[in-house]
Amino acid sequence: PTLTHKSRCECLLWVLLLGISPVSLAQQGTQPQSIKIEGDITLGGLFPVHSRGPAGVPCGDVKREKGIHRLEAMLYALDQINSDPDLLPNITLGARILDTCSRDTYALEQSLTFVQALIQKDNSDVRCSNGEPPIIPKPERVVGVIGASGSSVSIMVANVLRLFAIPQISYASTAPELSDNSRYEFFSRVVPPDSYQAQAMVDIVKAMGWNYVSTLASEGNYGESGVDAFLQISREAGGLCIAQSIKIPREPRPGEFDKIIKRLMETSNARGVIIFANEDDIKRVLQAAKKANLTGHFLFVGSDSWGAKSSPIQDQEEVAEGAVTILPKRASIDGFDQYFTSRSLENNRRNIWFAEFWEDDFKCKLTRPGIKYDPSRRKCTGDERISQDSQYEQEGKVQFVIDAVYAMAHALHSMHLDLCPGYMGVCEKMDPVEGRMLLQYIRSVNFNGSAGTGVMFNENGDAPGRYDIFQYQMSNVSNPGYKDIGQWTNHLRLNPEEMQWSGGDRRIPDSVCSFPCEPGERKKMVKGVPCCWHCELCDGYQYLLDEFSCDMCPFDMRPLPNRTGCRPTPIIKLEWSSPWAIIPVFLAILGILATTGVIGTFVRFNDTPIVRASGRELSYVLLTGIFLIYLITFLMIAEPSVAVCAFRRLLLGLGMCISYAAMLTKTNRIYRIFEQGKKSVTPPKFISPTSQLIITFILISVQLLGVFIWFGVMPPHTIIDYEEQKPPNPEFARGVLKCDMSDLSLMLCLSYSIVLMITCTVYAIKSRGVPETFNEAKPIGFTMYTTCIIWLAFVPIFFGTAQSTEKMFIQTTTLTVSMSLSATVSLGMLYIPKVYVIIFHPEQNVQKRKRSFKAVVQAATVSTHLSMKSSEKQNGESKIEPDRSQ
Repeated sequence: PTLTHKSRCECLLWVLLLGISPVSLAQQGTQPQSIKIEGDITLGGLFPVHSRGPAGVPCGDVKREKGIHRLEAMLYALDQINSDPDLLPNITLGARILDTCSRDTYALEQSLTFVQALIQKDNSDVRCSNGEPPIIPKPERVVGVIGASGSSVSIMVANVLRLFAIPQISYASTAPELSDNSRYEFFSRVVPPDSYQAQAMVDIVKAMGWNYVSTLASEGNYGESGVDAFLQISREAGGLCIAQSIKIPREPRPGEFDKIIKRLMETSNARGVIIFANEDDIKRVLQAAKKANLTGHFLFVGSDSWGAKSSPIQDQEEVAEGAVTILPKRASIDGFDQYFTSRSLENNRRNIWFAEFWEDDFKCKLTRPGIKYDPSRRKCTGDERISQDSQYEQEGKVQFVIDAVYAMAHALHSMHLDLCPGYMGVCEKMDPVEGRMLLQYIRSVNFNGSAGTGVMFNENGDAPGRYDIFQYQMSNVSNPGYKDIGQWTNHLRLNPEEMQWSGGDRRIPDSVCSFPCEPGERKKMVKGVPCCWHCELCDGYQYLLDEFSCDMCPFDMRPLPNRTGCRPTPIIKLEWSSPWAIIPVFLAILGILATTGVIGTFVRFNDTPIVRASGRELSYVLLTGIFLIYLITFLMIAEPSVAVCAFRRLLLGLGMCISYAAMLTKTNRIYRIFEQGKKSVTPPKFISPTSQLIITFILISVQLLGVFIWFGVMPPHTIIDYEEQKPPNPEFARGVLKCDMSDLSLMLCLSYSIVLMITCTVYAIKSRGVPETFNEAKPIGFTMYTTCIIWLAFVPIFFGTAQSTEKMFIQTTTLTVSMSLSATVSLGMLYIPKVYVIIFHPEQNVQKRKRSFKAVVQAATVSTHLSMKSSEKQNGESKIEPDRSQ
């Protein structure tokens, strides 16, 4: 039908007021615009009754759960409030409910309906074609708005409602941005913001021991602000690192989700994926993971947009297995179930979109004006029943829609009590309702909501955070699906024993950048990534001081096998059972037995010519020195103590000093006798036995004086040398118990004896021309030559092993064996032949005729001349036996 002038004018003014173009109005065609319910006070309602339409079309298909269920929840709540004699008595709540079509720009156009009554227009210059002023119907005044659903829609609408001071309570918008009271001061919500949700997700991740995760967000306010909140809270909490933060485009290109999965695999250790995305994006992420054959790799932690819904995981159950999701704590409202399942085409005519729902729910077609009949679909009878002829499950946000309507009603009730005490109906002070005052009453409400939980708001208009935590489980569950595994109400209560992962595994998988270091390994942090590190073993003698550093053990300790601390280094000494000790002891015992035998033989045959001729007094002194040399082996191997160390110092050089002092005195006597004989027949001084003993003891006293001075300057004591046996592997480290004799002090202790030995060797060389029967000059010479060779071999062995881990054992064995060998040479060269003659050839042990000193000298001189003339007789042929008793 054509419009009259009057109606055309009214229509045009409506278009101008709403800011809706005639084109968009035409595009909507016959689709109904809003639900109008009369009442004393009108509330606005915004619901996504339809999905977003394709390009160029505002609205798409009807949304049964998120749209119709939620819308009917508001109608149900209004019915309950209007029939409640205690809440707003004698006041009827009405409503103007609009469809947002899940699009923020479209919702903005629709919400202008709520502010019509507040727009002051000067219509004086507006005239209809007949010259009359237009008749403008007065729009109803909306005091508050319930909605919207999506955060982006609520943000768009809140910016308009704020300008006109209209309070708004959302039942589903969770973007943290809406908590900004300076920008959205008239916005409140009965659901907790995503910042609480993000906190809950951070707590879940930490409870599972993860420290390296990636994030996925759908482009838009919900996804981006949710991830931003998660990132901020994780930074503040510490101990959680983000491997990748990926945004899913609003209009993804083909292959976009495959690229996203590929990017996530660049940090494959970050198996945990925090996902703030819409249902479609969640489903396509799961599909891409399945396509990449990564079933079971990713461990998803989903926000409330995933919740406990089956649609995002349909046909992708294996990939979604183990996913942990959260959902604002909710309950199914039995009263609403009874109400909704009783709705029909006849008793629910106030819902102008109910016919569309009916067709979609029962898969049938109604005959409606302007709608072409589709023969492929059966015709609706109108007798169908919800939940009997179709599947029905209460939508998750129904509870919050009811609570939002009740919050507005309780605020109006408190406001009425204060402004209109005892007044039946709406008084003048509440006509109109002042928006800013109503906001204060809304923020002050505190009542038990439809699920029995408290409904209240903080200073930013946010509801307290209450979440249920679910996990999607398949294995070992008779009915695969979402299982309640915990709750979050300002703090986390998680039941890990209820959790189950891919393949029925009960152990929580890892999502960490670096695994904990083994005992004894320190963390070397990766720059800029506090959750990533390399493990480095504390080497050598280091132990793990703290998580990030190693330190050296004290000098007397070595690290534990796991390097978590230090333990005392074992103390060792040269044991009698050691091979290093057995050989020296064996040689020393043989030497002592031999020396004792020689001394015994000499004592037994003390007055026989051979004993007397060998110089009894010096022989006993020399044999005493040899005995002490053998004895020092036992002191060198004995366990160090103060007494043992003192005797080591005393006897180490003393035995050699006594032996070489005696031999030096003997060779010196022979040398002087024959040198003197070349010049005069007068015997030299100090060749008597007494003189020889005095000279010997003077030489010995020098050694004793040096030792006693050493005692005074540095008293003997034991030390534990931890450096001697300190190989690269600390397991073989040992502390060596030893006397305080360094290599240098040991050589100084022996140096005097070596000087005597060298001097004796010099005299032996000078006396080499003396007949062999004269005072053992030749045997002494051979003894000294051999001894020098032994000690020349000793020096490189002793000092060449200074760096060996067996240093103490090698040096002790080398020293004792060298000393025993030098004593054995002296004993063998000087006394064994005599003992052999005394015992086995006593007939040779007889007194020869005496010769004067002059005859001895003459014989020696002749022998010397002969030796000079004939090299064949360089040692002389004289058999003259001098009188050795002189």
